[in-house]
Amino acid sequence: MTPCPASTVSRTWRDLRATVRKLLRDRDGMALVEFAYSLPLLLLLGLGGVEVANYSIAHMRVSQLAVSLADNASRAKQEIVAGVPHMRELDVNDAFEAAELQSGKFDIEGNGRMILSSLEVNSDGGQWIHWQRCIGDAPYSSSYGVEGDGATGTSFPGMGPSDRRITSEPGFAIMFAEVVYDYKPVAFPSLIPDVPIRKVAAMYVRDDRDLTQIYNPSPAATVSSCN
Repeated sequence: MTPCPASTVSRTWRDLRATVRKLLRDRDGMALVEFAYSLPLLLLLGLGGVEVANYSIAHMRVSQLAVSLADNASRAKQEIVAGVPHMRELDVNDAFEAAELQSGKFDIEGNGRMILSSLEVNSDGGQWIHWQRCIGDAPYSSSYGVEGDGATGTSFPGMGPSDRRITSEPGFAIMFAEVVYDYKPVAFPSLIPDVPIRKVAAMYVRDDRDLTQIYNPSPAATVSSCN
């Protein structure tokens, strides 16, 4: 075998050293490598931000549903010739249906519960939940009392959080709405508390209303009982 000339070997080593130096100086792929390292963190921050924003929007929409339900129920009535307007089971159901339509993709009936109470004053001057109606598949009950609470005496304090208690006045009624929604996280369940979203709203009945009962004339409407 004929040995390689020394000049050829020397040139080969020079070319190899030049190639290595060129590779060491090359920075073309640095941005791509840095992006690959940071991508998991960016995804975590981005999706986490989306989750928190979606959760905040859910709180706002559930709050709006509670206000809408209380407001519609405060206006609902059947006009009576030469008499005081009546509140009917049909009117209650219409208020629930309006809130359900407003909930849209939230499907508040399938993923939560709406509770409507009539807070009035009993014959002893105390606060009284005269009637209460519910709709929704979730098995939640009112956080502030059930139908019949406070029917006698003055021990029932009213409805709402202790620092914002709602009380009615003689001859008037307050429509107290509670909306409970089972929020389903989009990406990170660990970021969101595993508790339902609960919102309340209250509205005085806008006009005169017969407060003796909820009427259900023929053809009778379905009673949205809380039982």
